[in-house]
Order: sequence, then C-alpha cells, then structure tokens
Amino acid sequence: MNLIKSILFVFLFVFVSSSTPLIAQNTYRWTDELELLKRVDKLPEYRTNSLVEQFSSYDRTGGNDDGFAGTYSFLRKEGDKLVIAEMEGPGVINRIWTPTPTDNMLYFYFDGQKEPGLKIKFSDLFSGKVYPFLKPVCGNEIGGFYCYIPITYKKSCKIVFDGPKLEFIQIQYRNLPGKKVVTFDGDPSQQHKSLIEDVNKLWADITPEVSGFTTGQSANVSTVEQSFTLKPGEEIPFFKQNQPGRIVGFTIDAGSSFEGIYKDVLLSATWDNESVEAIYAPVADFFGYAYGKGAMRGMLMGKQGAANYCYLPMPYDKSASMKLIYKKRADIEQTPISVNVKVYYNNHPRNVKEEGKLYTLWHREKPELGEFFKFLDMKGKGHYVGTIHQAQGLRAGMTLFFEGDDSTYVDNKMRLHGTGSEDYYNGGWYAVLDRWDRGNSLPLHGCLDYSLPMGRTGAYRFFLSDKMSFEKEIYHAMEHGEVRNNFPVDYTSIAFFYADRPLQSKMEPTDELRKVYLPREHVYFPQMMQFTPGGGMQIINERGIRMITKHKGEVRVMLNDVPEGKYRVLLNYYEKPNGADFQVWQRQKRLSDWISSKGGNPENRDGLQEGDIVLPDLNDPKREVRKDRVCVGEIQLTEQTNSLTFHVRNNNGADQFELDLLILERID
Repeated sequence: MNLIKSILFVFLFVFVSSSTPLIAQNTYRWTDELELLKRVDKLPEYRTNSLVEQFSSYDRTGGNDDGFAGTYSFLRKEGDKLVIAEMEGPGVINRIWTPTPTDNMLYFYFDGQKEPGLKIKFSDLFSGKVYPFLKPVCGNEIGGFYCYIPITYKKSCKIVFDGPKLEFIQIQYRNLPGKKVVTFDGDPSQQHKSLIEDVNKLWADITPEVSGFTTGQSANVSTVEQSFTLKPGEEIPFFKQNQPGRIVGFTIDAGSSFEGIYKDVLLSATWDNESVEAIYAPVADFFGYAYGKGAMRGMLMGKQGAANYCYLPMPYDKSASMKLIYKKRADIEQTPISVNVKVYYNNHPRNVKEEGKLYTLWHREKPELGEFFKFLDMKGKGHYVGTIHQAQGLRAGMTLFFEGDDSTYVDNKMRLHGTGSEDYYNGGWYAVLDRWDRGNSLPLHGCLDYSLPMGRTGAYRFFLSDKMSFEKEIYHAMEHGEVRNNFPVDYTSIAFFYADRPLQSKMEPTDELRKVYLPREHVYFPQMMQFTPGGGMQIINERGIRMITKHKGEVRVMLNDVPEGKYRVLLNYYEKPNGADFQVWQRQKRLSDWISSKGGNPENRDGLQEGDIVLPDLNDPKREVRKDRVCVGEIQLTEQTNSLTFHVRNNNGADQFELDLLILERID
C-alpha cells in the first residue's frame, strides 16, 4: 500500500507541477489585448470562435434615426440611468465610439458585482486626461470620438450611463472562449505604463517605417530593392521568392506618376502560384489616393512624401511574386514611369493551422437603388482587417449617400450594424466646419477627401485588436443613402482580409473603371463656402450667405475643387422686402446686369416663376420667395479664375442680398 501511495503522490506532484504553467499561460490580461495594438506581426493569426459583435444606436425600423432621439441608444432603464450594453464573458471591449460625448458618468459593472469596477465621465474616455485612456489610442478628429483601450472582463460587463439621454454610440466587443481572463482594473503599474507608452509612440508616429513592425514572425528582415522604367503596355516583376516566407512590408516610389484621373498602373501579387491574384488593384486605390491625389497617411498604409508604403504582413507557403502592370489606353498619350521599389521580407513560413494569407478585393460599382454595396462576401475561415473606400455621389447636392449604415453578418448572424458611413470610419458630422469637412489621416482611420461641389468623400479604417473573425462566412457591406439605399452612387473599395483559401474570382479594372468620375453639376453650400468680404460688407452665415451693406460692397466666393472648363452659373437666392440689388462678376468680367432681390410678397403672384418657392422670412412669415436656378451667365474656369464676386448695392433702404446656393453646370 505504501508503494501505491508513493506512486500516486509522485503522479499528483508531477501532474500539478506540469499543469500549473498551463493555467498560468491561459491567464489573459488586458495588457495582452493592449499588446495587439502594436503587434502588427500577429495580424495574420486566426482567432478561432472569438467573434466581434457590437451594441449601437442604429434605427431598428430601417429609418435614419440612428441617435438623434436616443430611442435605440440603450437596452433598458434602471431607475434614472440607462443600461447601454451588457456582455456575457469572458470577453473584452475593443472599441467605443461616439460623435456626441457628454460629461455624464459611465459605470462599468464587472462580473456581476454590485459596485462599478470603473467609473469615468463619458467625455474622459476620449479626452486623454484619465489613465489609461490616453491619446492617440483614444481621441477625436473628423467629428468622431474613439477609444481603443481594451477593457477586459472575466464573466460579464454591464455599462450604465448616468443621464436621461444618450445619442450616437457604438460599443464593439468580442468573446474570449477558453481564456482565464483577468478583469480590467486600470492598474497603473510601471510595466503597464511602459506598454502604453510604446503603443502611443507607435500610433503617434506620422513617419512610419518598417522597423516599427519587425518583431515576432516579422523579425529578421532582408531587403530587395529595384529601380526600373515602366512603359505603357508593360508589366514588370519586382519581387519573386520560391521558398516559404513572408513579406513584412514594401514601398513604391514613383513621384507623382500615380496621380491624376487615370489609374492605369495596377499592383499584382500572387501567393503559392494561386490561379487568382491575392492583390489586383490600381496602385492609386490600393494606397488610398482620393480621386487622383495621395490622401491616406496611416500607421499601416498610405503615402508619405513620394513613397507609397504598406506594412501589412503577408505570409506564404511556397512562393510569392509581385509586379506592376501598366495598362495601355488607345485614346490618350501615356508617358513612361520611373519606379523605385523596396520589399522587406524574411524566411519565416506561414503557420498553416494558425495563420491566414493576406487577400484584397478591389470593387467598383454603381449599385442599383435598393441594393447594398458589398465590401466582402465570401465563405471560409479568416478575419477582416481593413477597408479603403471612395464614395462618389451621382446626384448633385448634399452628400446624403453617406447616411448609409454598415452591416456585417458572420456565420449566418448579424454581428454589427452601424449608425452611418462616416461613423464606421470613426468620424461624424459631414459638411460641418472642422468635423468631416476635409481629408485627415489618423493611425487606423481617416477621411480621404470631402468635397460638396464634387459630391464626394472617402475614408479608410484598419482593424487590429478589433479585427472581425469568421469561421464559415462573412458578409460586410455598406448602404448608400438615408434609407433603403436610395441615393445613386459610384463606389470604389478595397477590402483587406486574411483567409484560409485563395480567391475564386476578381474584378477587372477596365479602362472605364480606372478613370475618376467627374460630375457635370457642382453645388456650393453656404456652410462650406470660402468667401472674402470687401467694401465694408457685413456677412451673416445662417441658412444662406446674407450680405448686408449700407451703400455698396463686394463678396468674393472661391470656386474650389471643380475641374477647369466652361460652366453656366446658376443661383438660388431669396427675394424679400429688404432685398438689395446685386451683380455677378468673374474678376474683372461682369456676368450680369443689376438684379433686384427686393420683393417676395406671396399675396402678389405677379413675377413668380415656375419653381419659385414661397418661404417664411425670419421676421415676417408672409413675405419671402426663394428663386431657384437663376442663370446669371457663363464662365471659363481655370486655376487663375476660379472665383465669383457679388457686387451688392443698397436699394432705397433694402440692404440685404441672401444667397442660398451657387451651382455650376458644365457646358460641353
């Protein structure tokens, strides 16, 4: 018996001793998640059964009330507070976004506890004032407030908002099955502080280099550099390997040769002799150019100076090849392009069971009204890591197509539903000053461009800790329009994802699809006009541009963004009892005679034209008419003559000319 007991004792000792490290290894802390925000080398790794989902304030009726009323911004009320999210663990919150933060408190109740484990002002998730929610991992720009500091929980998490109303919100989280998760406590230990400093330093670097990403499986890089001249109709390989390895990053420098309305140079990459290219797209689209100009400058991809860069890891099993293809056109003269390429790679093979290969899907389409624009719709196992998107409206006017929500189905279940297109890109409030009003790049997201006269915008977003895994299939798409995809658009996108199987097909960038769309009508809205008053003119910018003068004055309006050409000038303006006289000039060239904007009594129908709209005045609801699309002349627009000047004179005490819209209509 003693022998048997001794054997059992030894067995138990060995078992416990050997199992203890396994338990320790399975312990998962919030710093493990934080590490993912700098460990780009881990991007190819699968996350089996760890699926991303989201609470958001989207309109459940299919309408466009995605937060204004606050109807869908909470799950239930508890007393005078709002429960805005409730997750069963183990899990982690990876992203919190809003364009409407307040100073109300947020309470995070972890693991069924009666007292909150985290109390913080909603606004301080983004202010950079409260540790560990520091900038730039948390912050705001382009109209949106975002937080990527992970918040882990062992069993559950309930988030409560201490206020009567919450507006727009997205809370993105994922389950962590099989992990012994340590609940977030915000411990400011030196080790934690050092890691946060490392992440913030990487995110804050506006001149990213490959050296920032050469760790783990991306370490020990070699460099291949090649310079060549690419002629129309040619294709030139610049990287080829016939052994396992991975590309850690690459740069392509061709000066300004990829700019312009023709996107005729394609980037092509093939892994392991697959029949369909893993990358096949116009270079300009791949690197986030916006309608002919370099625009994206993120942490992982973009253009810096003359060099285009990509630091997404690309593992392969047996071989890899990359090349540039210069598509030839019959109708225009194309010039040779001088190119310098650097590829950073190593010989670390892909772990087939644990890693996917990088694939991209280029897609340009004018989707039918009522149909979604699809970023990616595929079967297999993998994870989605990035979107670059150019959004062109096909109807002049406000960019209402960007009201469309993103929608993501993974393994036959809707996991994420957004609240608007700019919200998906961590932005908000398009056509509002210093919000979503121009291109601006941040580490993982940004606005590529915004132009009301051209009816276009664009954006990008990359996913690190919040990459969207799928086991069987994924459907990731974007609406276009306020409701039911009701706005005609021309959308171009590139989807970036890692997967366990090659692409089955690709879209060919034809001559037409490689050309930037140019609208024929351009509308200038008051809130985005660039104007300069002169001659003592007073300007009030409310519903329109109200020009007020005691005697005479001028206001110059810049006609930015619009291509050179011949245009008809149309005005929407208000006739009212205090309406002044006005003339329109293009620099020293007079377009119109004096036109009176005095009148507007709807009781007298004389002088009303078809299309005139009787409107209430700010002071007198019975005495105002809006004149629509009044032609005041034609102009030849160049870079030197891209302005109009309104001369305004007082008409017997009538001292105001109020411009609503300025419209340019192209003349062939």
